[in-house]
Amino acid sequence: MKHTLFYILAGAIVFLYIWTMVLGHDLLQPSIASKILRFHVLANSDSDADQAVKEKVRDAVGVYLQPLLEDAESLAETKQIVGEYIPDIVTVAENTLAENGYDYSVTARITRTDFPEKTYGTYTFPKGEYEALQIVIGEGEGQNWWCVLYPNMCFRGSVFEVVEEEAGEALKEVLSPWEYADVFESKEVKVRFKFLEFFR
Repeated sequence: MKHTLFYILAGAIVFLYIWTMVLGHDLLQPSIASKILRFHVLANSDSDADQAVKEKVRDAVGVYLQPLLEDAESLAETKQIVGEYIPDIVTVAENTLAENGYDYSVTARITRTDFPEKTYGTYTFPKGEYEALQIVIGEGEGQNWWCVLYPNMCFRGSVFEVVEEEAGEALKEVLSPWEYADVFESKEVKVRFKFLEFFR
C-alpha cells in the first residue's frame, strides 16, 4: 500500500513537472533566478543607430565592470560591488554616448524584471523574473540585450563574448545538479530524461 502510494505521488510530481515545462513554466526557474545576476541593456529605439550605440554602451560598461568583479566570489558580493558603482556605470554609459554623438539620458539600477527564455551558447535560461543590472538608454523603447553578469557569461577580458567553457564551470558551482541540467539541456531532452528516469 505504501509503495503504491509512493509511486502514485512520484508519478504525479513527474507529470506536473513535465506538464509545466510543456506549458512553458519551469518549476526550477525561481531557484535558478535566486542564484544569478543578469545584465540588461535597453536601447532608446529600434533604429539601426540606436541599436549600434546600445552595443557600444554594453561593451564599455562590461570593460569597466570586468576588473571590479574579477575577484567577486558570490552573488551577494557581485551585487554589492555593482550597487556601489552605479553612479560610475551611468557615467561610463553617458560618456560612451557622448563620444558617439548622442545626448540620451541614462539610468542604471539593480532591479527585478521579466525575461523571455534566452540561450547563451549551449545554456538556456527559462523565462521568468530575474534580478538584473538594468541600464536604460533614453526612452528605453528599443530592443533589449541580455546576458548573465554573475556568474560571468558575458565577457572575456575586455571583449564581449559568451564565455561558454568558463561559464559552464561557474554555473556548476552556483547551481544544483538539477538546476544545471535544466539550464544546459533543451526542453525536449529534459522531458525525455524525466520520463526515462521515472520509469527506469
